[in-house]
Amino acid sequence: MPPPDRISLWSSSSGVGRLSDRALWGAEASVSLGDLVDGSALDGRLQEFRDRSVLVATRDQLTAALALIELDGVASRLVLCPPDLPAEHLPYVVATAAVDAQVTDEAVPGAAAPGVEALVTCSPKITPGGCDRTPRHATEWILLTSGTTGRPKMVVHTLASLAGAITGRGTPAAPAVWTTFYDIRRYGGLQIFLRALLGGGSMVLSSAEESTGDFLVRAGAHGVTHISGTPSHWRRALMSASAHRITPRYVRLSGEIADQAILDHLRACYPDARIAHAFASTEAGVAFDVGDGRAGFPASLIGPQSGSTELRVENGSLRIRSTRTATRYLGDQAETLRDADGFVDTADMLERRGDRYYFVGRRGGIINVGGLKVHPEEVEAVINAHPRVRMSLVRTRKNPITGALVVADVVLNAEADAANGRALELEQEIMRRCREVLPRHKVPAAINFVPGLIVNAAGKLVRRDA
Repeated sequence: MPPPDRISLWSSSSGVGRLSDRALWGAEASVSLGDLVDGSALDGRLQEFRDRSVLVATRDQLTAALALIELDGVASRLVLCPPDLPAEHLPYVVATAAVDAQVTDEAVPGAAAPGVEALVTCSPKITPGGCDRTPRHATEWILLTSGTTGRPKMVVHTLASLAGAITGRGTPAAPAVWTTFYDIRRYGGLQIFLRALLGGGSMVLSSAEESTGDFLVRAGAHGVTHISGTPSHWRRALMSASAHRITPRYVRLSGEIADQAILDHLRACYPDARIAHAFASTEAGVAFDVGDGRAGFPASLIGPQSGSTELRVENGSLRIRSTRTATRYLGDQAETLRDADGFVDTADMLERRGDRYYFVGRRGGIINVGGLKVHPEEVEAVINAHPRVRMSLVRTRKNPITGALVVADVVLNAEADAANGRALELEQEIMRRCREVLPRHKVPAAINFVPGLIVNAAGKLVRRDA
């Protein structure tokens, strides 16, 4: 039995439940985890990755998942390359992570990243032949942050920090079938992948080539019981006619602020499901989840807790100290992950109202209206509470007098199409609601009804100024 610091994803997951009953389903292929016991998705070439820094850069999530299962504990480092990484940033990632091997699922010339010594193709077709999977490393998992401009930050985790929030390991009373709108090469999706694998369940993997409706149909066909996504993912899902093709037992939101409107909409759509929203970041890990059906979180969570996580509010920002926190940033010695007390500053701003804290926005996303601050998410929460609104995006528009004005792009429910002659009436209703709840400088100067909003690969609204 390997020492605790060398327990791998393979050895942890293969001992949970009956592998023959568990599967990973992709859009184009599926794999029984039992088939991996005596076989390999890497064509039996696992030993070529011993002690190497490996870039996992595949087109398909299924092949990425299989490579991660095989390589953890074998490779010294796994670098998870999200499919939307701009090509100009790839040389920086390869050099900074000292990548000397790559897994791909595209056996075509030019598939290898520049400067990579070894290239191995991964396939969902399992080839026979046992491999020595004895773990030698507490493999470093390198994740790239999302939502940043310029070069991505590279965050160093271990399996222990990534799986620290996953409880109740073992075969569940009723086998879970997990899925997520996220890509598993981002932190949010990777968390769900690990929950499925370490919890003894199966998983349906999403595909960038699928529409939201088609993905929900496929998830429903596989009997999905647990499903996760950002609030923006869920707003899109609820606009689809396929929203009722799934009957989940558990619905999870993370990655963006979960306002009361989206929580209420999900409760109405899935009345028998447990609905929870979690706070997590690539750097700080999973901090907590809230399952009481209300936006925000109890103020009692601030301060020392009995578990491994401590929360603090400083200058309005949430700070987290936890064993789930990443080890460090890779290749950026000038930037410290933690402060002197070991806390990570999330830059997510809070406001206390009574016995509860509410997220109001990101510190770097503030709109300055004549010297007064506006968090776009705070205004969006008010607009989204209108019964005819599905989702909204608040942004800034330049103004020669105040410097900026607040404007809102609004997507309506299908039954409240603005083209039916009620556009002006709906605009007035929304504006009236904003004036009743918000200070004057936060009330939008204009409302635009739009057919849809852009959501990036991480499932978050794309925010642009005009």
